[in-house]
Amino acid sequence: MIHMSVTSPEVDELLDVLVDTTKEYKLVVFNDDLNTFDFVIESLITVCGHDAIQAEQCTLIIHFKGKCTVKEGEYSKLEPMCTALLERGITAEIQ
Repeated sequence: MIHMSVTSPEVDELLDVLVDTTKEYKLVVFNDDLNTFDFVIESLITVCGHDAIQAEQCTLIIHFKGKCTVKEGEYSKLEPMCTALLERGITAEIQ
């Protein structure tokens, strides 16, 4: 029987790179006293591609829990959405 070691510094480094590039990030929107429900709903539909029901549910969670993850994915996909929400005056960040 032959035993092979799969671990080596090169393999470990390659795995670290693969893990980092496939990490799922979260776009989180926070509650405020400035924006209306309708404005946040419309923004989630326009910016994040939510349907009306999903946007309404996220907005209610934001209101009652203080924040909600509205989208998950690669950083490069979430960054323009986060920027667009911030430009609309909605408090958001990528985590």
